[in-house]
Amino acid sequence: MKPKERMAIERQQPDELDVAYRITNFEEVTAGFDEETAVREANRCLQCKKPTCRTGCPINNRIPEFISLLRDGKIEEAYWVIRDKSSLPAVCSRVCPHEFQCEGSCVRGKKGDPVAIGMLERYIVDWMVANGKDLSRQCALPQNKKVAIVGSGPAGMTVAYYLAHEGYPCTIFESLPVDGGMLTVGIPAYRLPRDIIKAEFDALKSCGVTVKNNVTIGKDITLEQLHEEYDAVFTAVGAHDSRKLGIEGEDLDGVLHGVDYLRRVNLGKKLNLGKNVVVVGGGNVAIDVARTALRTGSDKVFILYRRTKAEMPASKAEIDHLEEEGVKIEILAAPIKIHGENGKLTKIECLRMKLGECDTSGRCRPVVIEGSNFMIDADAIIPAISQNVNHLADKGIDFETTNWGTYVVDHETMQTSVDWIFAAGDAVLGPQTAAKAVYQGKVAAESIKRYLEGTDMKEGREVRDLL
Repeated sequence: MKPKERMAIERQQPDELDVAYRITNFEEVTAGFDEETAVREANRCLQCKKPTCRTGCPINNRIPEFISLLRDGKIEEAYWVIRDKSSLPAVCSRVCPHEFQCEGSCVRGKKGDPVAIGMLERYIVDWMVANGKDLSRQCALPQNKKVAIVGSGPAGMTVAYYLAHEGYPCTIFESLPVDGGMLTVGIPAYRLPRDIIKAEFDALKSCGVTVKNNVTIGKDITLEQLHEEYDAVFTAVGAHDSRKLGIEGEDLDGVLHGVDYLRRVNLGKKLNLGKNVVVVGGGNVAIDVARTALRTGSDKVFILYRRTKAEMPASKAEIDHLEEEGVKIEILAAPIKIHGENGKLTKIECLRMKLGECDTSGRCRPVVIEGSNFMIDADAIIPAISQNVNHLADKGIDFETTNWGTYVVDHETMQTSVDWIFAAGDAVLGPQTAAKAVYQGKVAAESIKRYLEGTDMKEGREVRDLL
């Protein structure tokens, strides 16, 4: 097929659940491609000599190669090309913000729609599952040194994946009662089905990884105690602490915070927010909160965002789904006070904003329009503006941290200021994408392996700094 013919093919769209039906449940909203659609989409790829899609992918996935194999019908080979770089393709293909990463760097996107790289990756993984293919690599013979992993999110899972396949026994310590960290308690099932996460952990456990739930480091066991039993420790504690708005009335009954709310719902707790819900924020967490509120019985859900919709950091597909489901986005609006009666909130007071000067990245600063105060009635208000890193509650270890509260590491090795402790993911980057956590987890796994072997952790390596 000639490039001109490929350029003539329109981007393929997946099927989606009907809006009226999907807001009543947590079933996966977006279906995967069938074979015909996947091949047609794969034929849009130009197989560029300098594939910028790879540089846009935090994992540096071999994208043109697996797409080429897909359109040749070599699906199993395509899967193992993906696995060469990614420990969690079923997860990343569903939750990564592709439009800002691989697809955002696709050459085709300069003159139209980029190739649907995420959907093609998902098709390959789903095909493997549907056809009963073995998704695991052969595990190496057991080594005589062990590794403790704190946190079972994407970074922790990645370190366990690579070290276990090298034969190093790994134990994951998870403070939550479920596996997966933020993948499970921070992302709704309609975006990431729980059987996908379970399959990844089943593969890890089949290679000898042990997961211990309901264990909090610093409370149930200390890092020093871990070090007595394990030869190295990897921490991927995640960013589970919601940032507060810092406005009057935030302590009133009816104010919940984004990741706290999602955690409670995803752990099966029944929450009645009332009819009118206001969510503050414009990222994927805010979108997930608003869509979850609809699915748990709220009638009117508003999102307050201080810039315009074009500046919202959430993915376009998620914003489109949000509006299809009836959530109103109140743009250029910022909360200044939460009002209440008898300890219970009743409304939120806001100010209108306008966009002022832009910085070098093109992001414009919101400026208050004085005297533009307005009120929105609310039964619940959920700030979802960002998260902070959960520091290990272990006072016996003096970690070096940044002004943002993240762990200081050598980015070539992911080693912390304590030589036997390594860190990656949100613990280092702050709240970021699963793909970035996976990449750093792979770097950390290689460093831990070299540390245990007593070899140079930097020799012959090229590591990308994602900060």
